[in-house]
Amino acid sequence: MLTKNFQRVELAHTPTPLEFLDNLSAELNGPRIWVKRDDCTGLAMGGNKARQLEFYLGDAVAKGADTILTTGAVQSNHLRMTIAAARKLGLEVEVQLEERVPDRKPEYYDSGNPFLMRLMGAKISHYPVGEDEEGADDALHRRADEIRKAGGNPYVIPLSKNHRPFGSLGYVKCAEELLLQFQQESLQIDGIVLATGSAATQAGLLTGLRAMGSDIPVYGFCVRRDQAAQAERVFNTAQRVSKMIGHEGVVVSSDVWVDDRMLHPGYGRLNERLLAAIRLTARCEGLLLDPTYSGKSMAGLIHLVTNGHFTRDQTVVFLHTGGTPALFGYPEILQSKLD
Repeated sequence: MLTKNFQRVELAHTPTPLEFLDNLSAELNGPRIWVKRDDCTGLAMGGNKARQLEFYLGDAVAKGADTILTTGAVQSNHLRMTIAAARKLGLEVEVQLEERVPDRKPEYYDSGNPFLMRLMGAKISHYPVGEDEEGADDALHRRADEIRKAGGNPYVIPLSKNHRPFGSLGYVKCAEELLLQFQQESLQIDGIVLATGSAATQAGLLTGLRAMGSDIPVYGFCVRRDQAAQAERVFNTAQRVSKMIGHEGVVVSSDVWVDDRMLHPGYGRLNERLLAAIRLTARCEGLLLDPTYSGKSMAGLIHLVTNGHFTRDQTVVFLHTGGTPALFGYPEILQSKLD
């Protein structure tokens, strides 16, 4: 096991299912499409963050932390699941909401993830800038200093790229899980498609696959920053992760595939291809995608299929990273577009 030397707590229901999307595959008349159901990790409605938090919280518990601090967008899946993980482990938790998505209606601030955050009783603060990762992290560390002065032992899960990427270890471990499932199903996989934002999931999965000798391509569709910036972030994170697990240099720059054509007009904002992907997947498979992450990566997968990147004799896996509660933050836009 590549991650055996790192502290970990059990938070996720794993292995998550690997399911064939028969109806969607037929509808697109392209490759055989499977879905890795990481929306089913079980922690407070599930999602990919559960795997990542197992290692962050493992490190926190090993260091005797009593309070977890982290930051994210108003409809952040990471914040929802961090609160749930802290509550499960009996820890205090404080989260910081960033204003990343402009011109939203009240439902965005009251429904979905914010509703669940308040239900679980987290202490919530606000950071007014949406695109200032280092500033947001600095605010967390200032609050951590206050907690220390009061006698507490805080643990910060940072947002910016300048930290040890414990979260990526969750997807190194997921790579091992996937390769075993592929073997059990006798599958030859031609690509894995996912959303790429913090880069933790893509970098961890890519590193895990390469460390285990697999050359399966990983296709990341950008949900926050442009293609050049995201490619650099994924590659740099992969270098850190590969060093952590003793496989330094196993990922090369040509392994990193990212595409930003589904990002417009920005993080957490909708476009027609995203909406079409949400509708098609729901109506074909009863599979619910979110507007920020999984919807945009499914739109990317559909683009690759309809443009002939994948052919009918190939097999593709869509990594469903969860995020379903965020659907409830977009009721007026989804209703008007999907009816």
